[in-house]
Amino acid sequence: MDLSEFGQFKEDNRLEMKAAQGRDGNGAVPRSTWETLSAFANTSGGIIALGAEESEDGIFNIVGIKNPDKVIDDFWNAALSEEKVSARFIQDSHVTKETVNDKEIVVIRVPRADRHIRPVHINGDLFGGTFRRAHTGDHRCSREEVLSMLRDSSTSSQDGEIAKSGRMEYLNRETITKYRRRFDSLNNNHVWSDFGDLEFLEAIGAITPGDDGEMHPTCAGLLMFGEHRFITHEFPHYLVDYRQETGSNERWEDRLVSFSGDWTGNLYDFFFHVYNKMKVALRVPFRIEGIDRIDDTPAHRALREAIANCLTNANWHERRGVVCIWHEEAFEIANPGDFRMPIEEAMKPGKSDPRNEVLLGMFALVDVGERAGSGIDKVMGGWAWAEYPEPIYEIEYGPDRTTLTLPLLEVIKNNRQQLNSNEITAIDLARANGRVTTRELAYALQKSEKTAGSVLKGLAEKGELIWHGKSRRDPSQHYTLA
Repeated sequence: MDLSEFGQFKEDNRLEMKAAQGRDGNGAVPRSTWETLSAFANTSGGIIALGAEESEDGIFNIVGIKNPDKVIDDFWNAALSEEKVSARFIQDSHVTKETVNDKEIVVIRVPRADRHIRPVHINGDLFGGTFRRAHTGDHRCSREEVLSMLRDSSTSSQDGEIAKSGRMEYLNRETITKYRRRFDSLNNNHVWSDFGDLEFLEAIGAITPGDDGEMHPTCAGLLMFGEHRFITHEFPHYLVDYRQETGSNERWEDRLVSFSGDWTGNLYDFFFHVYNKMKVALRVPFRIEGIDRIDDTPAHRALREAIANCLTNANWHERRGVVCIWHEEAFEIANPGDFRMPIEEAMKPGKSDPRNEVLLGMFALVDVGERAGSGIDKVMGGWAWAEYPEPIYEIEYGPDRTTLTLPLLEVIKNNRQQLNSNEITAIDLARANGRVTTRELAYALQKSEKTAGSVLKGLAEKGELIWHGKSRRDPSQHYTLA
């Protein structure tokens, strides 16, 4: 074994080294090992190396363990006891004896625990023995953090329950009308279109009958259609905040915050307010379908997906709320709560574990968000299509927070610096549509077909485009990217 596996985790604090020498010098499992095991399991996983130290200057010092087999036996004797560790999630292959620089050490690879068995705690103490990993090392979780993990461990969606403090009159009629109007326009002849409002709201999960036989808003219904002053009865820390911070002289040029009192402050209205403001910043090419210009591109869909993901994965019980900021160089979209699965899994198509599944379904019914998966692959793909730098997800713990940064500075390829604006438009059209014709380019440039033809022919000569056709009079002739 070499030290490369250690090095890859150093920066994001997923490595813990312990000398583990014991009183007799033969090796022992330090008591702090269990705190680190709990912390890694409740965060993003990590490696515990027994028999190694890291000096202040970052140099690895391998001290070795004289009797590693005994240390491994001692570890398993404790790890398999529920009195020591609350859940059995460590496998045999996770604990190994390794040789580094001719010295033996014990390596424990702690996986991130499944949310259904978190919080992983030690010594039978739920609130005193639950730890998370932060930049400063292991920290004992607050009662609020433990309760948050317990909520996430549930098999049911958090937002499907009746809002304990909710009343039907808390739902905003105008927002419901807007939602139904959009639903009807996207779902022609849907069986729910003929429902009355109560039937419709029950069908989409916004309300449900209580023990008293009366209808009550669900948490999802209150968040989606309620008003800020009523939503905070159920979620005291509720906040949605949009800011445009693209100027240099003012703190913000535009702001929309849920507690202002001049709008509802609910999630449905917030989504469309924010999306319609932010999409103006997208400097991406349009598509041509026939003679129609289509301004809804993969980048626009990626932005909608990103905002919807933020709202449907937010932990509305936590502080700081949802904040969407339009910086000059990037969008920043942040929500309380972490991912409920490893980020590398969430990025795979079809993978999804939303915190608020009912909200996700409501948005999907009006063509907002990806119900079949997390939608992260669409965010990444749409941004790549627009030739923006790759989006970045960052997760903080204590309090938990997920931040997505969507860069807005286009990646300019070297050869593009030698192309004029007409040529760049032609290439963008070919990329967006898979092909471009003389007529389409002339329409896009608002120039003659003769000029458009010269642009395309020139790009073919430069090797940027490839011409397809039987002859120059072929009505189906077109160009594609080289």
